[in-house]
Amino acid sequence: MFWYSETVKRAGIDWRPEVHDSDGLAMWTGSGEHIWRPLNNPAHTSVSTFQDEHPRGFGLLQRDRNFDHYLDGVGYEKRPSTWVEPIGDWGKGTVQLVEIPTDDEINDNVTAYWCPQKPVEAGDRIDLRYRVHWLADEPFPTPLGRCVATRLGRGGQPGKPRPASGVRKFAVEFLGGPLSQLPYGVKPELVLWSSRGEITYTYAEAVPDDVPGHWRAVFDLTVDGNDPVELRLYLKSGDRVLTETWLYQYRPFSTISYPTGY
Repeated sequence: MFWYSETVKRAGIDWRPEVHDSDGLAMWTGSGEHIWRPLNNPAHTSVSTFQDEHPRGFGLLQRDRNFDHYLDGVGYEKRPSTWVEPIGDWGKGTVQLVEIPTDDEINDNVTAYWCPQKPVEAGDRIDLRYRVHWLADEPFPTPLGRCVATRLGRGGQPGKPRPASGVRKFAVEFLGGPLSQLPYGVKPELVLWSSRGEITYTYAEAVPDDVPGHWRAVFDLTVDGNDPVELRLYLKSGDRVLTETWLYQYRPFSTISYPTGY
């Protein structure tokens, strides 16, 4: 279940800061890339497809384990993460993520599964072996810095006139791994891609909480229309990759209006 998180929350939707059983889809691809895709509560049912070959694992995770982020006695901060570990050769296919809109916490509205590339016909047989891990974290965590927060807000710079609608600011936080080993004064570089729109005002800064290796990547996205925008980001220093890859599907209308009942 994913209702809302700190990423997108309409004012007054509920008294709790966040309500969700999982906050992201994690993937470890056949090529070795670690990916984190924060979940959405879209206005309409959404299916996202991630191509892979010989996947090493994927799962819906609850990374946020801070009680103060939920303030609810039902224990959202204690919900288990679920990881699927393929065994043997799964070949080519896709991890598919389905996100269904909900206006309450009673609906299990998110699922992820593997879809083989070869179409399945009547009478076909597919043999897949796997293990399912129910844990607090991934059974094979990345040694890289991991995404710990995705935040959206108004674009522009403090103290200056804010731009017209259509400009959104993103603040993506990473923690740990090689980020903890950066020499003093060295800032990581953003490697950032967008399927459409214009990206401006990009920078990285250390989060001022005295936690080693806690960095924030910030950028503005200017985009017209309501079509979804696919975003991709990681941090590096020189030729060295410092973090897992953050993917996000930004839906401009989802930050402005919600279906009846929200």
